[in-house]
Amino acid sequence: MTGPARPERRSVQLPPGGGLLLVDKPAGCTSHDVVGRVRRVLGLRRVGHAGTLDPMATGLLVIAVDRATKLLGHLALTDKTYLATIRLGISTDSDDADGDVVATADPARVAAVDDRQLEDGIAALTGELMQVPSAVSAIKVDGRRAYDRVRAGEQVALAARPVTVSRFARTGPARRGPAGIDVDVVVDASTGTYVRSLARDLGAALGVGGHLTALRRTRVGPFTVADAVDVYAGPPAERPAVTDALVAAVSGALLPAADAVRRAFPVHTVDDRQAVDLGHGRRIPAAGLPGTYAAFDRSGALIALACDDGAQARSVFGWHSPA
Repeated sequence: MTGPARPERRSVQLPPGGGLLLVDKPAGCTSHDVVGRVRRVLGLRRVGHAGTLDPMATGLLVIAVDRATKLLGHLALTDKTYLATIRLGISTDSDDADGDVVATADPARVAAVDDRQLEDGIAALTGELMQVPSAVSAIKVDGRRAYDRVRAGEQVALAARPVTVSRFARTGPARRGPAGIDVDVVVDASTGTYVRSLARDLGAALGVGGHLTALRRTRVGPFTVADAVDVYAGPPAERPAVTDALVAAVSGALLPAADAVRRAFPVHTVDDRQAVDLGHGRRIPAAGLPGTYAAFDRSGALIALACDDGAQARSVFGWHSPA
C-alpha cells in the first residue's frame, strides 16, 4: 500500500518557523482538499487547518504551515462571522443544499409567514443556546463520523451542545418565490455552532422547515476574508495547474507566526533575563494581563505564549529559547 504522494519540492522562502495562510476557500472542495492544495503549491508536507468548512461553503479557512501548525490549538479562533442564505419551506437530510429533500411545506403555509414571525424566530435563536448538530456532520459517534453512519442508512441522534450565537440578523428583505422564502442573514457565533442547524431550527419554529442554500465565512477570530488568498486560481474540480505566479502569490501571502500572534493576543514585552527564563520554561514575574498573552523580547522576537499564575507567569507554548 502506498502513502500519499510527496509534494513537489519548491524553493519557497518561508518566514522563520512558518506562518499562517488565510485562504478564501471556494465551493466544491473540502477543507482537507485545501490543505492538500497548499501542500502542492508550496511544496510542503507540514500543513494544517483550523475550523472545518463544509464543501458547499466558501470563505475564510485559516491554514498553518511548518512549525506554526503547533500554534493552531492556541490561537484565539473561537468566534466567527458568517453570511448565509436560508430557504424556508424545504427541509433536507443534511440541513443544507447538498442534501436530499425530505419535506416540502404547503405553499400557502409558507406564504403565511410574515416578517414579524421571521424576526421573532431569529431572535429566539440568538444568545446562549443548546443546539443539536446536523446528523450529517463530522462529529464522531462511537468512533465513527456521524455522516458515515447516515450514509450507511443508520438513524443518528446527536446530543444538544451549548453554543453562543451573539448575532443572528437579516441583511436584507426576505425574497419570496415559488420555491419558498430566501432569507439572507449574518451570524456571529462560537466555535461548534452549525449555521445549517440554525436554518433547520428557524424553519421548524416557523412550521415550514428550512435549510441553508449558501454559506460564506468572513471572519475567524482576528482574521478576515478580505486578507485571504485564492490557492486554486480556477475551479477546484479541474485541478488547476500550479504556476510560478500562483506560487509567488500564495507564498507572498504567508503571515509570519509572530505577526499572527500579535493580532490574536495581547502583547507583553519582557527583558533579556526574563526572555531567557521564559524561553527555557522557567517562571517570570506576572504581567498583570488576563488570559493568554504573547511575550516578546526587546528586539521584537516572539518568545512564548504565557499566562499569569498568581504573582508569576508561566509559559503556555514556547516558541523561542534565547541563549
